[in-house]
Formats: sequence, C-alpha cells, structure tokens
Amino acid sequence: MENTEIIKVARAKAEKWLSDAYDSQTREAVRQMIEASDPTELIDSFYNDLEFGTGGLRGIMGAGTNRMNIYTVGAATQGFSNYINKMFPDDKNKSVCIGHDCRNNSRYFAETAAAIFTANGITTYLFEDLRPTPEMSFAIRELGCKGGVIITASHNPKEYNGYKAYWEDGSQLIPPHDKNVIEEVKKVKVTDIKFTKVPEKIIILGKDFDKKFLDKVKTLSLSPEAIQHQHDLKIVFTPLHGTTHELVPASLRNWGFTNIHTVAAQMIPDGNFPTVASANPEEPAAFKMALDKAREIDADLAMACDPDGDRIGIAVKNDKGEWILLNGNQTNIIFTYYIIRRRQELGLMKGNEYTIKTIVTSELLKEIAEKNNIPCYDVYTGFKWIADMIRKKGADGYIGAGEESFGFMPGSFTRDKDAVSSTSLMAEIAAWAKDQGKTLFIILKEIYAQYGFSQEKMIYIVRKGLSGAQEIKNKMENFRHNTPTAINGSPVVIKKDYADLTETDLMTGKTLKMDFPTTSDVLQFFLADGCKISVRPSGTEPKIKFYFEARAQMKSVDDFDKAQAEANQKIDAIVKDLGLE
Repeated sequence: MENTEIIKVARAKAEKWLSDAYDSQTREAVRQMIEASDPTELIDSFYNDLEFGTGGLRGIMGAGTNRMNIYTVGAATQGFSNYINKMFPDDKNKSVCIGHDCRNNSRYFAETAAAIFTANGITTYLFEDLRPTPEMSFAIRELGCKGGVIITASHNPKEYNGYKAYWEDGSQLIPPHDKNVIEEVKKVKVTDIKFTKVPEKIIILGKDFDKKFLDKVKTLSLSPEAIQHQHDLKIVFTPLHGTTHELVPASLRNWGFTNIHTVAAQMIPDGNFPTVASANPEEPAAFKMALDKAREIDADLAMACDPDGDRIGIAVKNDKGEWILLNGNQTNIIFTYYIIRRRQELGLMKGNEYTIKTIVTSELLKEIAEKNNIPCYDVYTGFKWIADMIRKKGADGYIGAGEESFGFMPGSFTRDKDAVSSTSLMAEIAAWAKDQGKTLFIILKEIYAQYGFSQEKMIYIVRKGLSGAQEIKNKMENFRHNTPTAINGSPVVIKKDYADLTETDLMTGKTLKMDFPTTSDVLQFFLADGCKISVRPSGTEPKIKFYFEARAQMKSVDDFDKAQAEANQKIDAIVKDLGLE
C-alpha cells in the first residue's frame, strides 16, 4: 500500500475520533495529529488497531485506535463483557476480577474496566490498590470468576500500558477465546461502551485476600527445616517500583525468613520508574541498586521482580565472591532440579508428575526431567500455553513450569508466571544449599556436572512502526525459505517451522507433523553439534528475537569455566555467521 493511501486510511479513522463521543482532551490530541505536517504519529496511532497478542492488549498511552486509552480499554472491556455474557447466558452470578500495576493511568483504566463490567451485569472484584499479576490469577480461581483483567505493560518502558484478559481457569486467553473476544471488540462502537458503573456490583479485595494468597504460596515449601536453620539468610529484594513491594517481603517472612533487606528508593510504587532506565529484571542495569546493597551487607541472595510481579531476577555470588546475574534458563534449571530432588527425597512422587517448558527455553530442563522419568512437555512462548497443558494433563501431576524470559510457576493455584511464589522458593533453595555448606552457584555447577552444560543467549533487533513490522516479516520469510545448510560449520539437521507445524529432518528430507494447538510464527534450527537456534517476532513489542543455546562437555564442577567459554564461543560464532552482529 502506498504511503498516501496509508495516510488516507489513518486520517479517516482519526476523524471519527473528533465526534462528541470522545472527551475534549482526546479530540484536541487527535486534531493536532491530523493537522501535523509529519504524518508519522497519525499513522502509528490510527493505521492499526491494538489486538490481543501473546501478552494481551499492549501499547503506548495516548489517543488513537493503536494506543492505550479509556476508549481502547473500554472497547476491549465491552467486547469481553459481551463475550462472557454470550458464553454464560444462564449464569446470574457472573463475576470477573480486576487488578493493576503501578503504571501511570493503571488505576484509572482498572476502574474504567470495572465500571463497564458492572454496567453489563457482571459482578467485579477489584483490588483496593496495585497487586501482582499472580494474585489476580489466583483470585479468578479462588472466587469462581468467569474471567479477569490485569492492567499492566509488564516490563515495557514507562510510556506503555496494557490490558491482559484472563479466562475462568485463571490463564490468559487462548484460541478460540482470544480470537472470539477480538471479534466482539471489533464490533464495538464507542457509543456501545457502557461506561456508567453499578457501584453495588463492585467488591473490593484487600489485606484479607492477600493473606489467603500468601498462605497458599507457603504450601509450596519443601524444606522448612532448612529455613529454620538458616532463617537469618541475608536477602536483598527490590520490586523495581512495582506491585511486589509488600507481598514479596511478606511472603518471605511468612516462610520464616527474618533478615530481609529492601532497596528503599525502589520500594515506592511509581509508574515513571525514576531509578532505572528499564524496570526489567532481565536487564543488568536494573539490579545496580540491589547489588550495591548486597555488597554493602555481604548478602547471600539478591532478587528483583518486574512491575507486575510475574518475572523474577536472581543474583548470586560466584566462586570468586563476585555477584553475577542468573539468566532465566539457569533460574528454571535450579527450580526444576530442586523440586524434583526434594519431592523424591520426601517421598512425594506419585508417578504422574510432569513439567512444562516453552519451545525457546533450554533443552536441559527436559533432560533433567526425563532423566528422572518425568515427562517435560513443550509449549509455545507464554504461560497461557503452560496453563493450556495443565488443562489437558490435569493439575494433580503438575510440579513446575518455566520459560527463559525470567518466568516460573511452581504451583498450579495460579495459571500465570508467579514471582511472589518464586522468590520465596528461591530463598528456600538458597537456605537449603547453605544448610549443606553450599551456595546457589555451587548447586548450579553441580547440576551442570550431572546433566551437561548449556549456555543460552537471546538477542533482539528492534524495528518500530509500519516499516519496521514489514522488515521483521521479511527477515522471518528469508529464514523460512532460505534455510542455511550449516551454521558455524555445523550442519543444520532439524528445522521446525511452527507456522505450518512441520518438523523436517534435513539429512533425510523426512517431514513430520508437530502436535500443537495452533500455528505460530516461530522457526527453530537444531545443529549437529547440539546447538539450537530459535527465531520469532515478539507478540507484544516491535522486535524480532533470536534465542541461542550451545552445549559443552562438563565432567566435573571444575570444568565450569572451560565449558562456559566453549559454549559462548559457539554462540558468538553463530551470531556472526548469521550476520546479526
């Protein structure tokens, strides 16, 4: 489509926002976009509509169909309300739960959504203030709701906000519900949105419900005696201005820890995230203040959560006493190993246990599980697919699931990644290790020595706007149709294309059909030397992501540095060979 045609389409959509159905502030912002000499903002704000991706509705706050505002939130909520009423027509006690993070406008959007749900006859449980995503997921299940919403943009920059929609099992929407809700939302005109709340249908959730959630989290403890012995383990925690500022310290205390140190400046909820460039525990810079504190007090463990409390970042001391950040795969490896080992030692295994990982997460997780006779199922990126697998396999045998992007879910009472539970469980593992005269870093090295070494790395390329989206699409098509025969000198032996669910043995040409509930724009290449490369566009950000996994020999804990150097060299060479430097 020519640029003039794109501008014409965007302008036509924008002009509808000049009607009296929109407030005066919105109309003025739209008028300025229409009259501006540079049409970039107009195009970005109106050419596309926000849609539910892998992480729900997410975008920059502002006026426009492609922006987060009370009208896009309103249309999403009205459409979701219509769908709930359509799916449960005879249920006179339909309810939903709404939570929100610390971001600018989050409370406003949450209250707007609550008003719309109640105006559509749906009782709404609304948290009294900001709360972490896993507690909202737990609330849906605990209260018997038909769905729920969390207003958050997770770890995105401060100008973003988002709207995650959940179904009655406490998980984010998957097909057919996500697509069906989108269709309902598309039907909604601004004049259809019922903004007038019914106050008596709003029920506020507060401290009493927090206690119920935290008591459930405590049931995940597998080594309470280790915590008794090591209750004064020095723990540093930061919520990065987000929703876990109260619940994570409270959970740690509830498990028995007594020596908890927080980063005072980051304990203050603030949607502008004033102390960090990015409120993302995946970013080393986000840990600076926590690590300064950890060095000051000679801590045993440092942890951080993202603003909505689903991602967890872990920092530990290595053999030289230097603080290092674990990547998401390493965190999941420790969790999986510990849960399996302790359940075996305690005689808790029933024989129906299973674990889950996403396709871009380390293959070592699968090896740890399967070498202990426990199946590990692969699912797409996003915990909604982990929840879907629990739905299929049953919650009774579930013992944990994770993804490389710093998410783990140790209990099935939530159906989204859970940093509140994960922080307490990781602190327990640190106490368990210290009880044996070990550190978390030593535990990690022992796991590698037993199961094999794996090093992972993720890089991404950002391409914003309409032209960026096209560039990302072109890159995917190039990898799909021009698959290299070898990468870094190692033959590509298996290609998995989730767009058509085909797995191709490139040595024999044999093709198999993969069993996944839907297709996805993801490619994977498995090399003869054990390396794995995954490529996918982000569902929530203007990025194309590349995930690399390299294997190396590690016969004892003393081989760690050598194995890590060997694996990193492989990854660097692969990146160079693919022209991604």
